[in-house]
Amino acid sequence: IVANNEAELQQAYTTRRMNRNNASLFLERYIRRAVHVEVQIIADTHGNVVGLGERDCTMQRRSQKLIEESPSPHINERMRETIQSTAITFAKSVGYQSVGTWEFIIDLDRKGRNGPAWYFMEVNPRIQVEHGVTEEQTGIDIVNTMIDIAEGKKLPFTQGQIKPEGHT
Repeated sequence: IVANNEAELQQAYTTRRMNRNNASLFLERYIRRAVHVEVQIIADTHGNVVGLGERDCTMQRRSQKLIEESPSPHINERMRETIQSTAITFAKSVGYQSVGTWEFIIDLDRKGRNGPAWYFMEVNPRIQVEHGVTEEQTGIDIVNTMIDIAEGKKLPFTQGQIKPEGHT
């Protein structure tokens, strides 16, 4: 239930208690114009962590992604750098190793310090089917690099060498 004000929230809570005999309440921010962006991370066992750019997966139906594209048409370069930097810092702070995806929600109707407000959503600590979009953008074979990392090899590239090209 979406409540736009205190009166609507009280009505929804009262109805829920009467219909379900349940006094529990869970609240979260409702984002009307949400953008779903994920950052592809790759980290070796030597402490090197690199962001491979972002994918926009806002186009969904029944909570299933229909289209992933990169770069995201919904964010600017500053936000792109900010969320990728955040994902890299997060991965380093937990000692992450391998390939993973850090996912964020961007609220186009709320302002943050440097543009729209954004929120961390989740980490998928695995390769995702959408990794091909990132491979197309960067020219990096993510699967082979993941295998090399599992064998203890260092990343063969640095963040400065990652130059996503075109639109996928």
